[in-house]
Amino acid sequence: MIDIISFILLIIGAIFFLAGTVGLLRFPDVYTRIHALTKADNIGVGFIVLSLCLQAESLFIVGKLLLIWFLIFLAGSGVSHLVAKKAFRNGVDIWKR
Repeated sequence: MIDIISFILLIIGAIFFLAGTVGLLRFPDVYTRIHALTKADNIGVGFIVLSLCLQAESLFIVGKLLLIWFLIFLAGSGVSHLVAKKAFRNGVDIWKR
């Protein structure tokens, strides 16, 4: 039963990664692309880490996985902020209809 739940969580995580990629390719400007990519990737990594936590053999490994998830969350947020800040400073306009 745990294997089935783990597999479902992996598939959900992959779907979120796919949605983030589609947003990266389809959205019109850098700001909306960053938003779509970081949100979807953080949720996708979350589902994949939860799937791996179900398969972990000890709480120590679960703790490591959660720490990795937290570090990925911080890195994604920091990098997206830096990209948006650089785009704003270079005069990239916000998309308007």
